[in-house]
Amino acid sequence: MLLSKRVQGIILISLSSIALILIAILASGAFIKAAEPAVEVAGASLQIGAGEATTTTPPTTTTAAPTTTTPPPLRTATLAFTGDTLAHRGVVRQAKAYAADSELDYDFAPMYRLVEPYLSAADVAICHLETPLSIDNRNLSGYPVFNVPHELADGLAAAGYDGCSTASNHSLDRRPSGVFDTIDVLEGAGLQQTGMFRSAEERAEPTIYDAAGIAVAHLSYSYGFNGFTEPGDKPWLVNEIDIDQITADAAAARASGAEYVVVSLHWGIEYRIAPSSEQLEVGPAVLEIDDVDVIIGHHAHVVQPVGKVDDKFVVYGLGNFLSNQSANCCVAASQDGVIVQVHIQERRAAEATDPGFRTWLSYVPTWVDRDDFTIVPVVEALEDEELSDGRQATLEKSRARTNDAIGGLGARGWGVLEALR
Repeated sequence: MLLSKRVQGIILISLSSIALILIAILASGAFIKAAEPAVEVAGASLQIGAGEATTTTPPTTTTAAPTTTTPPPLRTATLAFTGDTLAHRGVVRQAKAYAADSELDYDFAPMYRLVEPYLSAADVAICHLETPLSIDNRNLSGYPVFNVPHELADGLAAAGYDGCSTASNHSLDRRPSGVFDTIDVLEGAGLQQTGMFRSAEERAEPTIYDAAGIAVAHLSYSYGFNGFTEPGDKPWLVNEIDIDQITADAAAARASGAEYVVVSLHWGIEYRIAPSSEQLEVGPAVLEIDDVDVIIGHHAHVVQPVGKVDDKFVVYGLGNFLSNQSANCCVAASQDGVIVQVHIQERRAAEATDPGFRTWLSYVPTWVDRDDFTIVPVVEALEDEELSDGRQATLEKSRARTNDAIGGLGARGWGVLEALR
């Protein structure tokens, strides 16, 4: 199509105007952004300045590489358990002597001074208190019907314990009032406990510890009460060993948030290292309960073996941790004890069809020095270069007895060994 000369002239004038505008803009430098220093753009260094813009490589838009998510560290905890704490008359007399230069009537803390570092190092440390505690230190008594000074609870707390199992054959030595007083005294010292209860409601509330962020439940039961029975209106005073009851209690603990469940059992035959037929029957039955993870036993007053059912451990007996027993009344092994360390570590869900916790054990052999009732960590004591020959021989015999007892059912093959310092 032909355009008129008038239209052609208008177009030429417009083009000329546009050209003049572009020349003016370029001359003013409006397209050049002055910026220093260099900046990074999608992997390319863009230099801007001095009137020119260049890139060493073409700028590209990239999607950031997916980051590798580091899983949180596996939660791990160490639980420490010790055997029978029996405040015989000799122990109480020594506590009275320790308190002579203080405002206390009795002081049990010095007896634990050598083992305190081991107990305090654990995330949770639990004793087995076999005797009722007096709330007012009136009518104190020893074997066979115990009522011991309330200062024992303060000594336990000072030693690094967080709580105790309390179901034993002596739990009802002072009848219901002894149960109530014992719980009150322990609570006053800042210690938890399980095995004794002041009400049905209290019994229904599981005892759960925070072990380095892991919720650990503790249950405690005894084979009996030396002929004493719970009053008909208080059938919840003390736990007695019953598989159905343990099953229900462990399930209740899980429902309350427990991730790991420890069952303490007061059982066996006194002064006998080999587990009794009852222990060999009850132990596996308790470990077959899905909600139970480990059994800690006591009562025999001598160290007993560690057993295993599938991947669950049963420590049949921890021996005496503090008592006045010895070869004079009983057997030499009644001065032996152990701090059993239960190490637990969570499993990743991908590691097992049933994620939970793996468990392994170690132990610290102990021996009660009846000269002053100090609880002696045996291996550490044997490292003393000034140790007398007689003392060394005594401790070496104690260590050998404990190692033989612990390994009697093959525990060494499962990696159950003396703890490294």
